[in-house]
Amino acid sequence: MKSTRKLWTWLAIICVLSFAALGWVGTEIYLKAPPIPQVVNQKGDVLYTADQVQHGQQAWLSAGGQQLGTVWGHGSYLAPDWSADWLHREALALQDIYAQRDFGSPYADLSVSRRGQIDILVKEELRRNTYDKATNTVTLSAERAQAVQQVALHYKGLFGNEASLDALREQYAMTSGSLPLETDRDALSAFFFWSSWASAADRPGETALSYTSNWPHEPLVDNTPTAGAGIWSVASIILMIGAIAGMIFFHSMHKEEDDPAPPKNDPLFSLKATPSMKATKKYFIVVVGLILAQVLMGVITAHYSVEGSSFFGIPLADILPFTVSRTIHTQFAVLWIATAWLATGLYIAPAISGHEPKYQALGVNLLFYALLFIVVGSTAMGWLGTLGHKGTTFAFWLGNQGLEFTSMGRVWQILLFVGLLFWATLLGRGLWPALKKPSESRGLIAMVFLAAVCIGGFYATSLTWGPKTHYSMVEYWRWWLVHLWVEGFFEVFATAVIALLFTRLGLIRAASANSAIVLETIVFLFGGILGTLHHLYFTGTPTSVIAIGAMFSALEVVPLSMIGVEAYRNYKRSQAAPWVQNYKWAILCFIAVGFWNTVGAGLLGFSINTPIALYYMQGLNMTAAHGHAALFGVYGMLGIGLMLFCLRGLSDRLAWSDNLLRPTFWLLNIGLAMMVFMSLVPAGIYQAWASITKGMWFARSPEVIHSTFMETMVWLRVPGDIVFAIGCVFLGLFAVRLIGRNPAQVPASEPAASKA
Repeated sequence: MKSTRKLWTWLAIICVLSFAALGWVGTEIYLKAPPIPQVVNQKGDVLYTADQVQHGQQAWLSAGGQQLGTVWGHGSYLAPDWSADWLHREALALQDIYAQRDFGSPYADLSVSRRGQIDILVKEELRRNTYDKATNTVTLSAERAQAVQQVALHYKGLFGNEASLDALREQYAMTSGSLPLETDRDALSAFFFWSSWASAADRPGETALSYTSNWPHEPLVDNTPTAGAGIWSVASIILMIGAIAGMIFFHSMHKEEDDPAPPKNDPLFSLKATPSMKATKKYFIVVVGLILAQVLMGVITAHYSVEGSSFFGIPLADILPFTVSRTIHTQFAVLWIATAWLATGLYIAPAISGHEPKYQALGVNLLFYALLFIVVGSTAMGWLGTLGHKGTTFAFWLGNQGLEFTSMGRVWQILLFVGLLFWATLLGRGLWPALKKPSESRGLIAMVFLAAVCIGGFYATSLTWGPKTHYSMVEYWRWWLVHLWVEGFFEVFATAVIALLFTRLGLIRAASANSAIVLETIVFLFGGILGTLHHLYFTGTPTSVIAIGAMFSALEVVPLSMIGVEAYRNYKRSQAAPWVQNYKWAILCFIAVGFWNTVGAGLLGFSINTPIALYYMQGLNMTAAHGHAALFGVYGMLGIGLMLFCLRGLSDRLAWSDNLLRPTFWLLNIGLAMMVFMSLVPAGIYQAWASITKGMWFARSPEVIHSTFMETMVWLRVPGDIVFAIGCVFLGLFAVRLIGRNPAQVPASEPAASKA
């Protein structure tokens, strides 16, 4: 008990210090983010106002935003990174303008020596920072102002309905007239110019260091990795190797206590589901429905990479454009995983405490229909808003905010925040008797409750930005939500729940589980909280973000070095006694989590996490490979395992079918592996080569995206997608088998172990 109390103290200290540091970094980002200036030419004529830049950000987000290409590397992988694309187009335009001015010929017709002279002028022009803080103004030369106006015409036509750009829109999976209003298109050009200007212009008082630490890679303007990106990458790898060695040494010096002898019969066999526990069954049915919908949208979204606006010749984009299908695909991934974990909490609370609070079932039912309303409402409004081009105000408040994984409108976010607080309250009511009562499991129960409070409370970070918030700060807060909320506190919650369930089954000792979970949480959050910053290396942040993010994101990999040990122990637990076979597939899902934690979060995650690697690979398919392997492989399999654990106690044993779960488990995991390693990883490596050799603009260009190799990689997703989809169908059949079947009491004379 004394040792566990010390661990809780260390956990509190680490959380306080880490969040204090993260808050300090946020302040630095706010103070040192690229200014949003008025842009004028040498005559003083206004090209763009600061308000236009901010409105342009809103216009891009309302047109699809991070579901339609990227800005500073964050978003989808099909259309360009608009900051890189503008920078390259402006550099090319300047080359021709200078060539005509100085030599009276197009740049392409010049000799090598004359091209060299022009190249130097272009680099000097684009890297020169003419920002005047006193007047909040950037002054452009006459030549650059001319280049900006030329490039702006391209984007006005692209997001409008310029017929000559139809083929390019098809390659970008864009619909004609994405921004019907001319004022929106003018503002969009202002935002794209600003994001490009910040990518190349040297910071005040610095040389060869832009506001985005020289991202994206663009040889035409000498945008290359900084020395710090290389140094901190090497330092992070050294730290990671040393920390892994320390973890292995610590583990070898502190032998884990052997698991106890399992009970002769299933301790949960006689557990009688309370009304609130029974009410969670419909949550899990919805989870399966969301999985099927998410997979369908994923298939459609992937296919748009080849046909652009059609699905095997069907003009599907007329009613389901790429931005909508991808929004649903990414949003449903978070929603079904979160729903599975929320329902698990509501199920285990009375099971652990042995107490059913008054009106608990009513609360569980109200929460269910509230969450269902939010899911349906936010999806429908986002869809209709995109099809109807409802504008920036509608997009922000009710429609699609255009931010990856946090796309639902602000009204829906507020409702979801209220719903999560209500969920934490319901969970607390159910666990309260167990929290008050001294027991060996009280530490685990406290961890579950604290994680639930953090899940409810930290969703408030989705409410921190507004329509005119600086893009750097939007990204700062968005990653608080995506990284800390999903990858942080939800994982702590799920890990504690699993340990709690295993203690209830008598497969692990409560006392050792208490210490193990607190220690695991310390190790995870020590790297995980400040590791959030690895998402923010190149989003207009100070260089300190690279140093801190690199070192602490390396530490995120450290606990994964021992994940195989835990997976092996779980495998042995699945064979501890005959009755444990009742929970075989749930436990195997937890074992799969260990595998994908090592492969998806560890190997694939760290392959892009160092600053030097991410500099070349941010926004490319290696990110997608990591995302698919980690999001579904870790959090998805965890959600499915928890769901199966709960459904085992909620369902008629005669309706339970291991014959359906066996193919479900193997097809999901094999299909995911095929998808990642046959398609996404090779595509990501090919794009990385393109980025390193010619620049980020090239890696995201139609020349690469629609090359024979890349389109072949898309088609190579089909076998894995089919295998994965069949696994989802088996999961759906399993759920259908359970619908409408009430838990039945098995006669006392019947053996506890299921023969299903």
